[in-house]
Amino acid sequence: MAGTAGVAAAAMLPPLAGAEEELNALIWCDHADTKLLAPFEKAFNVRVNVKEYEGTGAALALLDQSRPGDWDVFVVDSVDVPRVAKQGLLAELNDADFPWDTIFLALRQPELHYQNGKLHAVPEKFGYNTVSYNADKVDPADMRHIASMWDPKYSGRIAVYDYYIPVMELIGLGLGIKPATLTASDLPAIREKLLAMKKVAALVGDVPTVQNALVTGAADIIVAGGEYAVAGLQAENPALDWVLPDEGGIRWGQAIGVFAASTKKALATEFVKYILSPEGQALLATSECYWAMPANSAAALSPEEKKALRWDEQPAFIANSYNYFIPDEKLDTAMLDIWTEFLQA
Repeated sequence: MAGTAGVAAAAMLPPLAGAEEELNALIWCDHADTKLLAPFEKAFNVRVNVKEYEGTGAALALLDQSRPGDWDVFVVDSVDVPRVAKQGLLAELNDADFPWDTIFLALRQPELHYQNGKLHAVPEKFGYNTVSYNADKVDPADMRHIASMWDPKYSGRIAVYDYYIPVMELIGLGLGIKPATLTASDLPAIREKLLAMKKVAALVGDVPTVQNALVTGAADIIVAGGEYAVAGLQAENPALDWVLPDEGGIRWGQAIGVFAASTKKALATEFVKYILSPEGQALLATSECYWAMPANSAAALSPEEKKALRWDEQPAFIANSYNYFIPDEKLDTAMLDIWTEFLQA
């Protein structure tokens, strides 16, 4: 989920007193949680220095400003693994090091995580860009239909997550357009509904902004929300909920790998193995930054945590959701032009 990470918010953490080694990780914000890092740091007597980023493009720009070997671990959108692997940024990994037997089948995706038959990153967490809402303020039945996201009935009560790909692909689903079939000829119809959505929207913002709007009542609906926006808040406010619309949703997935230029590949690989372990997966799934499904079905989650993540509903959700479709450069430019118009409308 490229947009769920914090906006390059975390500076490198100071060295841990007495630690023999340091490991530098370029991450999404869920990996900055101290309760996730502490068990690994203790076990290996190491300090894991982390820096958050948002969007693969931002990570690549940061890498251009870094020296080879500055970074050891990379958390990245699964759909972007082929791009970064082809640039030679990711080291080859050993299949035998990871629990493939318990990783959800739909996430294994060799076309993404392997290049030339070699593993370069491992799926670690996934979730959905769908619809989050306050069930006390809206009709939950309406939330099952994407067209409600531009319905004047909810004028002034909608927060739109500021990431063009899932929002435009959700609108496409509402119009009967599957993400992988989206072409330039579909954009006028998507643009029309996107601008209709802007007319009824209260705000457009990043994850903390739209989440806060839902919590405070500034908005009752998050377009392109999902479990990541509300699952960790439901214990305090059970009215906060999310749904996969009948037309489907957009499924995001994140992966983790080791930088090819790392001088600490063995230790970095141990960190990746820890993240994929049952303990690491449970802590990652329930990170303070955002909750989402672990890639490993053996994650050591409590029954209450599984309920919040809709664990038992995952087979149906996976079947009725679609991977992020990454457009080619020409289509991407056209989509961004429409998104800019949307933001400025």
